[in-house]
Amino acid sequence: MPTTLILPRLIADQLIALALANPQVEVCGLLGGDENVMRHFYPVANSATDPARHFLLDARGQIAAMRTMRECGEQLRGVFHSHPISAARPSATDRAAAAYPDVYYLITSLTRRQPETAAFYYDGRDFHATSIISADAVGS
Repeated sequence: MPTTLILPRLIADQLIALALANPQVEVCGLLGGDENVMRHFYPVANSATDPARHFLLDARGQIAAMRTMRECGEQLRGVFHSHPISAARPSATDRAAAAYPDVYYLITSLTRRQPETAAFYYDGRDFHATSIISADAVGS
C-alpha cells in the first residue's frame, strides 16, 4: 500500500483556489498521473442535490476528464473534493460513495484559517492516511 503521494505545488494551489472560490459548496475533480505522482488536475462540476454537504462528479465532466487523461497517457490517480465545514478526512458519506479503488482521495478543508489538504489511499475497502510530498515540478 502506498504511503506517500507526490503533489506538485501548482496542483495543490489549484485545489485550494477552487475550494476558496466556492466556499459554500463541495467542489470536486479528478487527478491524472501515474503511480503516486499527480500530474494534472481536472475540475469537474458537482452535480449533487445538496452540494453544500456532498459531492457527486458530473457524469459528462468525469467522462471528459478521463478521456483527456487517456489522450495524455495518464491514469486516474486521484479524486478530489472539498469540505467547507468539516475536517480534511473522509466522511461517512465519502466512505459509502467511494467508487475508485487503488486511487488517492484528496480532501481540502476550509475549517481553519489556512486551508488544509489531506490525502488518503483507498484500497477498495478502507481509506489509509497518506503523506503528501510537495514538489515544485514533476517531470513528464
